[in-house]
Amino acid sequence: MTNVEIGRNLDQLADLSELDGDNPFKVRAYRNAAAVVRGLDKQVADLLVEGFDLTTLKGIGTEIAEKIAVLERTGTLPQLADLAHRVPLGLLDVIQVKGVGPKQAATLWRELGVTDVDALETAIVDGRVATLKGFGEKTAQRMARAIESYRRNTGRTPLGSVDAVIQPLLTRLRAVDGVQRLEVAGSYRRRRESVGDVDIVAVASKPELLATALTGYDEVREVLGSGATKTSVLLSNGLQIDLRTVDHDSFGAALLYFTGSKDHNVALRQLSLERGWHLNEYGLFEGGEPGKDRPGGTRLAGADETEIYAALGLEYIAPVLREDRGEVAAAAAGTLPRLVTLEDIRGDLHMHTTWSDGRNTAIEMVDACVALGYEYMAITDHSGSLALQQGLDEEKLARQHAELDAVLAGRDEITVLRGMEVDILKDGSLDLSDEWLERLDIVLVSVHSFFDLSQREQTERVVTAVSHPHVNVLAHPLGRLIARRDPIDLDLDAVFDACLANGVIIEHNAASKRLDLPDAQLMRAARRGLKVSINTDAHSVAGLGAMRLGIEQAGRAWLEPHDVVNSQSLDDLKALLTKGRGSA
Repeated sequence: MTNVEIGRNLDQLADLSELDGDNPFKVRAYRNAAAVVRGLDKQVADLLVEGFDLTTLKGIGTEIAEKIAVLERTGTLPQLADLAHRVPLGLLDVIQVKGVGPKQAATLWRELGVTDVDALETAIVDGRVATLKGFGEKTAQRMARAIESYRRNTGRTPLGSVDAVIQPLLTRLRAVDGVQRLEVAGSYRRRRESVGDVDIVAVASKPELLATALTGYDEVREVLGSGATKTSVLLSNGLQIDLRTVDHDSFGAALLYFTGSKDHNVALRQLSLERGWHLNEYGLFEGGEPGKDRPGGTRLAGADETEIYAALGLEYIAPVLREDRGEVAAAAAGTLPRLVTLEDIRGDLHMHTTWSDGRNTAIEMVDACVALGYEYMAITDHSGSLALQQGLDEEKLARQHAELDAVLAGRDEITVLRGMEVDILKDGSLDLSDEWLERLDIVLVSVHSFFDLSQREQTERVVTAVSHPHVNVLAHPLGRLIARRDPIDLDLDAVFDACLANGVIIEHNAASKRLDLPDAQLMRAARRGLKVSINTDAHSVAGLGAMRLGIEQAGRAWLEPHDVVNSQSLDDLKALLTKGRGSA
Protein backbone atom coordinates (compact mmCIF):
# COMPACT_ATOMS: atom_id res chain seq x y z
CA MET A 1 0.00 0.00 0.00
CA THR A 2 1.40 3.40 -1.01
CA ASN A 3 1.80 6.37 1.34
CA VAL A 4 -1.01 8.12 -0.52
CA GLU A 5 -3.35 5.21 0.16
CA ILE A 6 -2.33 4.95 3.82
CA GLY A 7 -2.92 8.69 4.24
CA ARG A 8 -6.32 8.37 2.59
CA ASN A 9 -7.30 5.55 4.98
CA LEU A 10 -6.16 7.51 8.03
CA ASP A 11 -8.12 10.57 6.87
CA GLN A 12 -11.20 8.41 6.41
CA LEU A 13 -10.66 6.94 9.88
CA ALA A 14 -10.52 10.49 11.28
CA ASP A 15 -13.69 11.55 9.44
CA LEU A 16 -15.72 8.50 10.43
CA SER A 17 -14.47 8.67 14.03
CA GLU A 18 -15.51 12.30 14.29
CA LEU A 19 -18.92 11.53 12.81
CA ASP A 20 -19.23 8.72 15.38
CA GLY A 21 -18.53 11.18 18.19
CA ASP A 22 -15.06 9.92 19.08
CA ASN A 23 -12.52 11.82 21.18
CA PRO A 24 -11.47 14.98 19.25
CA PHE A 25 -7.83 14.52 20.29
CA LYS A 26 -7.82 11.05 18.75
CA VAL A 27 -9.42 12.42 15.57
CA ARG A 28 -6.77 15.11 15.29
CA ALA A 29 -4.05 12.52 15.87
CA TYR A 30 -5.32 10.49 12.88
CA ARG A 31 -5.30 13.58 10.66
CA ASN A 32 -1.80 14.58 11.76
CA ALA A 33 -0.55 11.05 11.13
CA ALA A 34 -2.07 11.07 7.64
CA ALA A 35 -0.20 14.29 6.85
CA VAL A 36 3.05 12.88 8.21
CA VAL A 37 2.77 9.72 6.07
CA ARG A 38 2.00 11.67 2.89
CA GLY A 39 5.02 13.89 3.53
CA LEU A 40 7.53 11.02 3.84
CA ASP A 41 10.33 10.79 1.30
CA LYS A 42 10.25 6.97 1.37
CA GLN A 43 7.37 4.53 1.16
CA VAL A 44 6.17 3.12 4.49
CA ALA A 45 6.51 -0.37 3.04
CA ASP A 46 10.24 0.18 2.48
CA LEU A 47 10.71 1.72 5.93
CA LEU A 48 9.08 -1.26 7.63
CA VAL A 49 11.24 -3.70 5.68
CA GLU A 50 14.28 -1.78 6.91
CA GLY A 51 13.04 -2.10 10.50
CA PHE A 52 12.38 1.63 10.88
CA ASP A 53 10.50 2.61 14.05
CA LEU A 54 7.51 4.71 12.93
CA THR A 55 7.06 6.07 16.45
CA THR A 56 10.23 8.13 15.99
CA LEU A 57 8.25 10.30 13.56
CA LYS A 58 6.68 13.35 15.17
CA GLY A 59 2.91 12.84 15.47
CA ILE A 60 2.92 9.04 15.30
CA GLY A 61 2.49 7.15 18.56
CA THR A 62 2.46 3.44 19.25
CA GLU A 63 -1.25 2.92 18.54
CA ILE A 64 -1.22 4.73 15.20
CA ALA A 65 2.07 3.08 14.19
CA GLU A 66 0.37 -0.30 14.70
CA LYS A 67 -2.57 0.79 12.53
CA ILE A 68 -0.21 1.92 9.77
CA ALA A 69 1.61 -1.42 9.92
CA VAL A 70 -1.70 -3.29 9.65
CA LEU A 71 -2.74 -1.16 6.67
CA GLU A 72 0.53 -1.82 4.91
CA ARG A 73 0.43 -5.56 5.67
CA THR A 74 -3.25 -6.29 4.95
CA GLY A 75 -4.58 -3.34 2.98
CA THR A 76 -7.47 -2.99 5.43
CA LEU A 77 -8.12 -1.73 8.94
CA PRO A 78 -10.64 -3.45 11.26
CA GLN A 79 -11.53 -0.12 12.92
CA LEU A 80 -12.55 1.29 9.55
CA ALA A 81 -14.77 -1.68 8.81
CA ASP A 82 -16.43 -1.35 12.23
CA LEU A 83 -17.06 2.36 11.70
CA ALA A 84 -18.44 1.75 8.21
CA HIS A 85 -21.09 -0.50 9.78
CA ARG A 86 -22.09 2.20 12.28
CA VAL A 87 -21.73 5.38 10.19
CA PRO A 88 -23.22 5.79 6.66
CA LEU A 89 -20.36 6.26 4.23
CA GLY A 90 -22.41 8.85 2.34
CA LEU A 91 -21.74 11.23 5.23
CA LEU A 92 -18.14 11.45 4.01
CA ASP A 93 -19.56 13.30 0.99
CA VAL A 94 -21.83 15.43 3.16
CA ILE A 95 -18.88 16.86 5.11
CA GLN A 96 -17.30 17.90 1.80
CA VAL A 97 -20.15 20.40 1.39
CA LYS A 98 -18.93 23.81 2.49
CA GLY A 99 -20.21 24.76 5.92
CA VAL A 100 -21.25 21.25 6.94
CA GLY A 101 -18.81 19.99 9.54
CA PRO A 102 -18.78 16.52 11.12
CA LYS A 103 -20.87 17.64 14.14
CA GLN A 104 -23.56 19.12 11.90
CA ALA A 105 -23.50 16.08 9.63
CA ALA A 106 -23.90 13.78 12.63
CA THR A 107 -26.87 15.83 13.85
CA LEU A 108 -28.48 15.78 10.40
CA TRP A 109 -28.03 12.03 10.27
CA ARG A 110 -29.37 11.26 13.72
CA GLU A 111 -32.22 13.78 13.72
CA LEU A 112 -33.33 13.78 10.07
CA GLY A 113 -31.94 10.54 8.66
CA VAL A 114 -29.61 12.36 6.24
CA THR A 115 -27.12 9.81 4.93
CA ASP A 116 -25.79 11.47 1.75
CA VAL A 117 -25.80 14.75 -0.20
CA ASP A 118 -29.02 13.92 -2.06
CA ALA A 119 -30.81 13.29 1.24
CA LEU A 120 -29.46 16.58 2.62
CA GLU A 121 -30.75 18.45 -0.42
CA THR A 122 -34.19 16.84 0.00
CA ALA A 123 -34.26 17.77 3.70
CA ILE A 124 -33.47 21.39 2.79
CA VAL A 125 -36.13 21.57 0.07
CA ASP A 126 -38.90 20.16 2.28
CA GLY A 127 -38.00 22.55 5.12
CA ARG A 128 -36.78 20.05 7.70
CA VAL A 129 -33.27 21.50 8.00
CA ALA A 130 -34.61 25.02 8.65
CA THR A 131 -36.72 23.79 11.56
CA LEU A 132 -33.91 21.76 13.14
CA LYS A 133 -32.59 23.21 16.42
CA GLY A 134 -29.34 25.07 15.85
CA PHE A 135 -29.78 25.43 12.08
CA GLY A 136 -32.52 27.80 10.83
CA GLU A 137 -33.55 29.18 7.43
CA LYS A 138 -30.32 31.10 6.74
CA THR A 139 -28.19 28.04 7.44
CA ALA A 140 -30.43 25.92 5.23
CA GLN A 141 -30.14 28.34 2.32
CA ARG A 142 -26.39 28.60 2.77
CA MET A 143 -26.19 24.80 2.63
CA ALA A 144 -28.30 24.78 -0.54
CA ARG A 145 -25.83 27.14 -2.26
CA ALA A 146 -22.93 25.07 -0.98
CA ILE A 147 -24.45 21.91 -2.47
CA GLU A 148 -24.57 23.63 -5.86
CA SER A 149 -20.85 24.40 -5.54
CA TYR A 150 -20.15 20.85 -4.39
CA ARG A 151 -21.90 19.41 -7.45
CA ARG A 152 -19.93 21.70 -9.78
CA ASN A 153 -16.70 20.32 -8.34
CA THR A 154 -17.77 16.69 -8.17
CA GLY A 155 -16.04 14.53 -10.73
CA ARG A 156 -12.85 16.54 -10.85
CA THR A 157 -9.75 15.69 -8.87
CA PRO A 158 -7.24 18.31 -7.68
CA LEU A 159 -4.10 18.30 -9.81
CA GLY A 160 -1.77 17.51 -6.91
CA SER A 161 -3.82 14.44 -5.99
CA VAL A 162 -3.72 13.20 -9.59
CA ASP A 163 0.08 13.59 -9.63
CA ALA A 164 0.42 11.27 -6.66
CA VAL A 165 -1.72 8.61 -8.34
CA ILE A 166 -0.66 8.87 -11.98
CA GLN A 167 3.14 8.91 -11.72
CA PRO A 168 3.47 5.32 -10.42
CA LEU A 169 1.07 4.18 -13.16
CA LEU A 170 3.12 5.92 -15.87
CA THR A 171 6.28 4.26 -14.57
CA ARG A 172 4.55 0.88 -14.81
CA LEU A 173 3.23 1.46 -18.34
CA ARG A 174 6.49 2.84 -19.74
CA ALA A 175 8.29 -0.30 -18.56
CA VAL A 176 6.05 -2.59 -20.67
CA ASP A 177 7.84 -4.47 -23.43
CA GLY A 178 7.30 -2.84 -26.81
CA VAL A 179 6.33 0.63 -25.58
CA GLN A 180 8.07 3.18 -27.77
CA ARG A 181 6.34 6.40 -26.76
CA LEU A 182 3.85 7.16 -24.00
CA GLU A 183 2.62 10.52 -22.77
CA VAL A 184 -0.27 11.89 -20.71
CA ALA A 185 -2.61 14.24 -22.56
CA GLY A 186 -5.78 16.14 -21.60
CA SER A 187 -6.23 18.74 -18.90
CA TYR A 188 -3.60 16.94 -16.83
CA ARG A 189 -0.93 17.75 -19.40
CA ARG A 190 -2.16 21.35 -19.60
CA ARG A 191 -1.79 21.35 -15.80
CA ARG A 192 -5.28 22.57 -15.05
CA GLU A 193 -5.88 22.88 -11.32
CA SER A 194 -8.31 19.97 -11.38
CA VAL A 195 -8.66 17.00 -13.69
CA GLY A 196 -11.65 14.99 -14.93
CA ASP A 197 -10.47 11.95 -16.88
CA VAL A 198 -6.82 11.23 -17.67
CA ASP A 199 -5.93 10.53 -21.30
CA ILE A 200 -2.76 8.59 -22.15
CA VAL A 201 -1.45 8.29 -25.72
CA ALA A 202 1.03 5.57 -26.61
CA VAL A 203 2.90 3.87 -29.45
CA ALA A 204 3.51 0.19 -28.72
CA SER A 205 4.53 -2.80 -30.81
CA LYS A 206 2.60 -5.06 -28.41
CA PRO A 207 -0.54 -3.08 -27.54
CA GLU A 208 -2.15 -6.09 -25.88
CA LEU A 209 0.63 -6.15 -23.26
CA LEU A 210 0.14 -2.46 -22.58
CA ALA A 211 -3.61 -2.91 -22.16
CA THR A 212 -3.03 -5.82 -19.78
CA ALA A 213 -0.59 -3.75 -17.73
CA LEU A 214 -3.27 -1.12 -17.28
CA THR A 215 -6.20 -3.42 -16.53
CA GLY A 216 -4.02 -5.46 -14.14
CA TYR A 217 -2.86 -2.46 -12.15
CA ASP A 218 -3.51 -2.85 -8.40
CA GLU A 219 -5.36 0.45 -8.17
CA VAL A 220 -7.91 -0.43 -10.89
CA ARG A 221 -11.42 -0.76 -9.45
CA GLU A 222 -13.29 -1.47 -12.68
CA VAL A 223 -12.40 -2.17 -16.31
CA LEU A 224 -14.75 -0.13 -18.50
CA GLY A 225 -13.47 -1.51 -21.79
CA SER A 226 -10.36 -3.01 -23.34
CA GLY A 227 -9.31 -3.37 -26.97
CA ALA A 228 -6.46 -3.06 -29.43
CA THR A 229 -6.58 0.74 -29.63
CA LYS A 230 -8.40 1.91 -26.48
CA THR A 231 -8.61 0.71 -22.91
CA SER A 232 -10.54 2.48 -20.16
CA VAL A 233 -10.48 1.82 -16.41
CA LEU A 234 -11.65 3.38 -13.17
CA LEU A 235 -9.11 3.65 -10.37
CA SER A 236 -9.98 3.10 -6.72
CA ASN A 237 -10.22 6.87 -6.17
CA GLY A 238 -12.80 7.20 -8.98
CA LEU A 239 -10.39 8.64 -11.57
CA GLN A 240 -10.98 7.37 -15.12
CA ILE A 241 -7.94 6.49 -17.25
CA ASP A 242 -8.31 6.26 -21.04
CA LEU A 243 -5.35 4.66 -22.83
CA ARG A 244 -5.13 5.09 -26.61
CA THR A 245 -2.58 3.22 -28.72
CA VAL A 246 -1.80 4.87 -32.07
CA ASP A 247 0.59 4.51 -35.01
CA HIS A 248 3.99 6.16 -34.79
CA ASP A 249 3.19 8.54 -37.67
CA SER A 250 0.08 9.76 -35.83
CA PHE A 251 1.48 10.05 -32.31
CA GLY A 252 2.11 13.81 -32.37
CA ALA A 253 -1.29 14.53 -33.90
CA ALA A 254 -3.08 12.31 -31.38
CA LEU A 255 -1.17 13.85 -28.48
CA LEU A 256 -2.04 17.33 -29.74
CA TYR A 257 -5.70 16.44 -30.25
CA PHE A 258 -6.23 14.76 -26.89
CA THR A 259 -4.27 17.40 -24.99
CA GLY A 260 -6.63 20.15 -26.14
CA SER A 261 -8.03 22.47 -25.15
CA LYS A 262 -11.00 22.15 -27.49
CA ASP A 263 -10.81 25.87 -28.32
CA HIS A 264 -7.08 25.66 -29.02
CA ASN A 265 -7.67 22.72 -31.37
CA VAL A 266 -10.42 24.62 -33.18
CA ALA A 267 -8.03 27.54 -33.73
CA LEU A 268 -5.38 25.20 -35.18
CA ARG A 269 -7.88 23.45 -37.44
CA GLN A 270 -9.10 26.82 -38.73
CA LEU A 271 -5.51 27.80 -39.51
CA SER A 272 -4.99 24.57 -41.42
CA LEU A 273 -8.22 25.07 -43.41
CA GLU A 274 -7.06 28.55 -44.44
CA ARG A 275 -4.09 26.82 -46.10
CA GLY A 276 -6.28 24.22 -47.77
CA TRP A 277 -5.16 21.52 -45.35
CA HIS A 278 -6.91 19.31 -42.83
CA LEU A 279 -5.82 18.65 -39.23
CA ASN A 280 -7.22 15.80 -37.16
CA GLU A 281 -6.01 13.28 -34.59
CA TYR A 282 -4.24 11.29 -37.32
CA GLY A 283 -2.12 14.07 -38.78
CA LEU A 284 -1.95 17.22 -40.89
CA PHE A 285 -2.98 16.42 -44.48
CA GLU A 286 -3.06 18.09 -47.86
CA GLY A 287 -5.81 16.79 -50.13
CA GLY A 288 -7.26 13.31 -50.01
CA GLU A 289 -10.74 11.96 -49.45
CA PRO A 290 -12.65 12.94 -46.30
CA GLY A 291 -12.16 10.41 -43.58
CA LYS A 292 -10.31 9.72 -40.44
CA ASP A 293 -6.92 9.47 -42.09
CA ARG A 294 -7.56 11.40 -45.37
CA PRO A 295 -6.88 8.44 -47.73
CA GLY A 296 -5.12 9.53 -50.92
CA GLY A 297 -3.87 12.72 -49.28
CA THR A 298 -0.34 13.76 -48.42
CA ARG A 299 0.60 13.65 -44.74
CA LEU A 300 2.46 16.87 -44.02
CA ALA A 301 3.09 16.18 -40.35
CA GLY A 302 1.87 13.97 -37.55
CA ALA A 303 4.62 12.07 -35.75
CA ASP A 304 5.53 14.99 -33.50
CA GLU A 305 3.68 18.04 -32.21
CA THR A 306 6.61 20.30 -33.07
CA GLU A 307 6.44 19.44 -36.76
CA ILE A 308 2.69 20.15 -36.85
CA TYR A 309 3.16 23.61 -35.31
CA ALA A 310 6.10 24.29 -37.65
CA ALA A 311 4.10 23.27 -40.71
CA LEU A 312 1.41 25.75 -39.66
CA GLY A 313 4.01 28.51 -39.34
CA LEU A 314 3.87 28.56 -35.55
CA GLU A 315 6.37 28.40 -32.74
CA TYR A 316 5.86 25.35 -30.53
CA ILE A 317 3.16 26.17 -27.98
CA ALA A 318 3.69 24.68 -24.52
CA PRO A 319 0.69 22.67 -23.25
CA VAL A 320 0.10 25.09 -20.34
CA LEU A 321 -0.65 27.85 -22.86
CA ARG A 322 -3.19 25.93 -24.95
CA GLU A 323 -6.37 27.62 -23.72
CA ASP A 324 -7.16 29.93 -26.68
CA ARG A 325 -5.96 33.02 -24.82
CA GLY A 326 -4.07 34.46 -27.78
CA GLU A 327 -1.33 31.85 -27.91
CA VAL A 328 -1.86 30.96 -31.61
CA ALA A 329 -1.51 34.60 -32.74
CA ALA A 330 1.54 35.02 -30.47
CA ALA A 331 3.12 31.85 -31.87
CA ALA A 332 2.55 33.12 -35.41
CA ALA A 333 4.15 36.45 -34.54
CA GLY A 334 7.03 34.89 -32.59
CA THR A 335 5.99 36.66 -29.41
CA LEU A 336 5.18 33.77 -27.07
CA PRO A 337 6.30 34.51 -23.51
CA ARG A 338 9.51 33.10 -22.04
CA LEU A 339 7.71 31.34 -19.22
CA VAL A 340 9.14 31.34 -15.73
CA THR A 341 10.74 27.99 -14.86
CA LEU A 342 11.73 26.20 -11.69
CA GLU A 343 15.34 27.08 -12.47
CA ASP A 344 14.45 30.79 -12.27
CA ILE A 345 13.28 30.57 -8.66
CA ARG A 346 15.79 31.85 -6.11
CA GLY A 347 13.74 31.45 -2.95
CA ASP A 348 10.46 30.64 -1.23
CA LEU A 349 8.77 33.40 0.77
CA HIS A 350 6.00 31.52 2.61
CA MET A 351 6.53 28.53 4.88
CA HIS A 352 5.75 27.30 8.39
CA THR A 353 7.73 25.52 11.09
CA THR A 354 7.10 23.75 14.38
CA TRP A 355 6.85 27.22 15.92
CA SER A 356 3.26 27.21 14.59
CA ASP A 357 1.59 24.40 12.67
CA GLY A 358 4.54 23.14 10.62
CA ARG A 359 5.92 19.61 10.97
CA ASN A 360 9.62 20.48 10.61
CA THR A 361 11.84 22.74 12.65
CA ALA A 362 13.14 26.04 11.36
CA ILE A 363 16.64 24.66 10.86
CA GLU A 364 15.24 21.64 8.96
CA MET A 365 13.41 24.00 6.62
CA VAL A 366 16.59 26.06 6.20
CA ASP A 367 18.64 22.96 5.36
CA ALA A 368 16.00 21.86 2.84
CA CYS A 369 16.04 25.25 1.12
CA VAL A 370 19.84 25.16 0.99
CA ALA A 371 19.61 21.73 -0.65
CA LEU A 372 17.27 23.23 -3.26
CA GLY A 373 19.92 25.80 -4.09
CA TYR A 374 17.89 28.78 -2.93
CA GLU A 375 19.58 32.13 -2.41
CA TYR A 376 17.02 33.19 0.18
CA MET A 377 13.91 32.07 2.04
CA ALA A 378 11.37 33.47 4.48
CA ILE A 379 10.05 31.80 7.60
CA THR A 380 6.48 33.00 8.03
CA ASP A 381 4.70 31.25 10.85
CA HIS A 382 1.11 32.16 11.74
CA SER A 383 0.16 35.06 13.98
CA GLY A 384 -1.42 34.56 17.38
CA SER A 385 -5.15 34.74 16.54
CA LEU A 386 -4.98 31.38 14.78
CA ALA A 387 -5.08 29.26 17.91
CA LEU A 388 -5.77 26.05 16.03
CA GLN A 389 -2.61 26.69 13.98
CA GLN A 390 -0.68 27.47 17.18
CA GLY A 391 -0.04 31.02 16.04
CA LEU A 392 2.77 33.08 17.56
CA ASP A 393 2.17 35.94 19.92
CA GLU A 394 4.87 38.59 20.27
CA GLU A 395 6.66 36.74 23.08
CA LYS A 396 6.90 33.55 21.02
CA LEU A 397 7.95 35.56 17.96
CA ALA A 398 10.84 37.09 19.94
CA ARG A 399 11.93 33.61 21.06
CA GLN A 400 11.74 32.33 17.49
CA HIS A 401 14.00 35.14 16.28
CA ALA A 402 16.47 34.41 19.10
CA GLU A 403 16.54 30.76 18.06
CA LEU A 404 17.13 31.69 14.41
CA ASP A 405 19.95 34.03 15.40
CA ALA A 406 21.59 31.22 17.36
CA VAL A 407 21.27 28.39 14.84
CA LEU A 408 22.17 30.54 11.82
CA ALA A 409 25.22 32.16 13.36
CA GLY A 410 28.16 31.70 11.02
CA ARG A 411 26.08 30.26 8.18
CA ASP A 412 26.15 32.15 4.90
CA GLU A 413 24.76 29.62 2.39
CA ILE A 414 21.35 31.29 2.41
CA THR A 415 19.67 34.47 3.65
CA VAL A 416 16.77 33.76 5.99
CA LEU A 417 14.17 36.53 6.12
CA ARG A 418 12.28 36.86 9.39
CA GLY A 419 8.61 37.08 8.48
CA MET A 420 5.10 36.19 9.54
CA GLU A 421 1.79 35.29 7.96
CA VAL A 422 -0.39 37.80 9.77
CA ASP A 423 -4.12 37.20 10.00
CA ILE A 424 -6.46 39.83 8.53
CA LEU A 425 -9.09 40.38 11.19
CA LYS A 426 -12.75 41.00 10.41
CA ASP A 427 -12.36 44.79 10.28
CA GLY A 428 -9.18 44.66 8.16
CA SER A 429 -6.81 45.32 11.06
CA LEU A 430 -3.78 43.06 11.51
CA ASP A 431 -3.07 40.53 14.20
CA LEU A 432 0.29 42.01 15.22
CA SER A 433 1.42 45.32 16.64
CA ASP A 434 2.92 47.97 14.39
CA GLU A 435 6.11 47.75 16.42
CA TRP A 436 6.60 44.13 15.48
CA LEU A 437 5.37 44.56 11.90
CA GLU A 438 8.10 47.13 11.40
CA ARG A 439 10.76 44.78 12.80
CA LEU A 440 9.97 41.97 10.36
CA ASP A 441 11.81 41.55 7.06
CA ILE A 442 8.64 40.49 5.25
CA VAL A 443 4.94 40.62 6.20
CA LEU A 444 2.39 38.40 4.52
CA VAL A 445 -1.30 39.00 5.25
CA SER A 446 -4.16 36.59 4.63
CA VAL A 447 -7.78 35.76 5.40
CA HIS A 448 -8.40 32.76 7.66
CA SER A 449 -11.84 33.54 9.07
CA PHE A 450 -15.21 35.13 8.31
CA PHE A 451 -15.29 33.62 4.83
CA ASP A 452 -18.97 34.43 4.27
CA LEU A 453 -18.85 38.23 4.47
CA SER A 454 -20.51 40.17 1.65
CA GLN A 455 -18.38 41.29 -1.27
CA ARG A 456 -18.37 44.86 0.01
CA GLU A 457 -17.35 43.82 3.54
CA GLN A 458 -14.75 41.35 2.33
CA THR A 459 -13.25 43.78 -0.17
CA GLU A 460 -13.06 46.63 2.35
CA ARG A 461 -11.44 44.26 4.81
CA VAL A 462 -8.69 43.17 2.40
CA VAL A 463 -8.15 46.66 0.96
CA THR A 464 -7.68 48.00 4.50
CA ALA A 465 -5.12 45.29 5.25
CA VAL A 466 -3.00 45.77 2.11
CA SER A 467 -3.04 49.53 2.67
CA HIS A 468 -1.07 49.10 5.89
CA PRO A 469 2.42 50.57 5.33
CA HIS A 470 4.26 47.49 6.59
CA VAL A 471 2.49 44.88 4.46
CA ASN A 472 4.49 43.23 1.65
CA VAL A 473 2.46 40.32 0.31
CA LEU A 474 -1.22 39.38 0.04
CA ALA A 475 -1.12 35.61 0.57
CA HIS A 476 -3.61 33.12 -1.00
CA PRO A 477 -5.88 36.08 -1.84
CA LEU A 478 -9.13 34.16 -2.34
CA GLY A 479 -8.75 31.84 0.65
CA ARG A 480 -10.10 28.90 -1.30
CA LEU A 481 -9.49 25.17 -0.86
CA ILE A 482 -9.98 23.36 -4.17
CA ALA A 483 -13.15 21.26 -4.19
CA ARG A 484 -13.64 21.96 -0.48
CA ARG A 485 -14.06 25.69 0.11
CA ASP A 486 -15.20 28.32 -2.35
CA PRO A 487 -13.20 31.54 -2.76
CA ILE A 488 -14.20 34.52 -0.67
CA ASP A 489 -16.29 37.11 -2.49
CA LEU A 490 -13.80 39.83 -3.49
CA ASP A 491 -13.86 42.71 -5.95
CA LEU A 492 -10.46 41.74 -7.29
CA ASP A 493 -10.07 44.90 -9.35
CA ALA A 494 -10.40 46.99 -6.18
CA VAL A 495 -7.93 44.73 -4.38
CA PHE A 496 -5.48 44.91 -7.30
CA ASP A 497 -5.76 48.71 -7.30
CA ALA A 498 -4.98 48.83 -3.58
CA CYS A 499 -2.00 46.49 -3.99
CA LEU A 500 -0.62 48.59 -6.83
CA ALA A 501 -1.06 51.80 -4.87
CA ASN A 502 0.77 50.35 -1.85
CA GLY A 503 3.50 48.33 -3.52
CA VAL A 504 2.05 45.05 -2.28
CA ILE A 505 2.94 41.78 -4.00
CA ILE A 506 0.26 39.26 -4.97
CA GLU A 507 0.98 35.67 -3.99
CA HIS A 508 0.30 32.63 -6.08
CA ASN A 509 0.05 29.98 -3.39
CA ALA A 510 1.42 26.76 -4.89
CA ALA A 511 0.04 24.36 -2.27
CA SER A 512 -1.94 21.76 -4.20
CA LYS A 513 -5.05 22.33 -2.10
CA ARG A 514 -5.03 26.07 -2.89
CA LEU A 515 -3.37 27.13 -6.20
CA ASP A 516 -4.52 30.64 -5.29
CA LEU A 517 -4.74 32.96 -7.27
CA PRO A 518 -6.11 30.72 -10.03
CA ASP A 519 -4.43 31.11 -13.42
CA ALA A 520 -6.99 33.44 -15.06
CA GLN A 521 -6.96 35.91 -12.15
CA LEU A 522 -3.19 35.59 -11.90
CA MET A 523 -2.91 36.61 -15.54
CA ARG A 524 -5.17 39.62 -14.83
CA ALA A 525 -2.99 40.65 -11.89
CA ALA A 526 0.24 40.46 -13.89
CA ARG A 527 -1.24 42.38 -16.81
CA ARG A 528 -2.30 45.09 -14.38
CA GLY A 529 1.38 45.47 -13.48
CA LEU A 530 1.35 43.66 -10.14
CA LYS A 531 4.38 41.67 -9.08
CA VAL A 532 3.80 38.04 -8.13
CA SER A 533 5.43 35.81 -5.56
CA ILE A 534 5.16 32.05 -6.15
CA ASN A 535 5.28 30.42 -2.73
CA THR A 536 4.66 26.93 -1.42
CA ASP A 537 3.07 27.72 1.96
CA ALA A 538 5.02 24.61 2.98
CA HIS A 539 4.21 23.07 6.36
CA SER A 540 6.96 20.46 5.98
CA VAL A 541 10.15 19.85 4.06
CA ALA A 542 8.16 17.76 1.58
CA GLY A 543 5.77 20.67 1.07
CA LEU A 544 8.57 22.73 -0.51
CA GLY A 545 8.17 20.52 -3.56
CA ALA A 546 4.88 22.25 -4.38
CA MET A 547 6.91 24.99 -6.08
CA ARG A 548 6.67 22.97 -9.30
CA LEU A 549 2.85 23.17 -9.22
CA GLY A 550 3.07 26.93 -8.71
CA ILE A 551 5.44 27.31 -11.65
CA GLU A 552 3.02 25.37 -13.86
CA GLN A 553 0.08 27.58 -12.87
CA ALA A 554 2.23 30.65 -13.45
CA GLY A 555 2.90 29.28 -16.94
CA ARG A 556 -0.82 29.02 -17.55
CA ALA A 557 -0.98 32.71 -16.57
CA TRP A 558 1.80 33.58 -19.08
CA LEU A 559 4.13 34.79 -16.33
CA GLU A 560 7.73 35.51 -17.26
CA PRO A 561 10.67 35.71 -14.84
CA HIS A 562 10.45 39.49 -14.56
CA ASP A 563 6.86 39.14 -13.28
CA VAL A 564 7.93 36.98 -10.33
CA VAL A 565 9.68 38.61 -7.36
CA ASN A 566 11.31 35.42 -6.10
CA SER A 567 13.05 34.98 -9.42
CA GLN A 568 14.92 38.23 -8.69
CA SER A 569 18.19 38.70 -6.84
CA LEU A 570 18.19 39.22 -3.10
CA ASP A 571 19.08 42.89 -3.52
CA ASP A 572 16.23 43.45 -5.97
CA LEU A 573 13.83 41.57 -3.69
CA LYS A 574 14.86 43.67 -0.67
CA ALA A 575 14.26 46.83 -2.71
CA LEU A 576 10.73 45.64 -3.53
CA LEU A 577 10.06 44.73 0.10
CA THR A 578 11.28 48.14 1.26
CA LYS A 579 8.99 49.85 -1.24
CA GLY A 580 6.10 47.69 -0.10
CA ARG A 581 6.66 48.76 3.49
CA GLY A 582 5.83 52.37 2.79
CA SER A 583 9.29 53.74 2.08
CA ALA A 584 10.66 55.15 -1.16
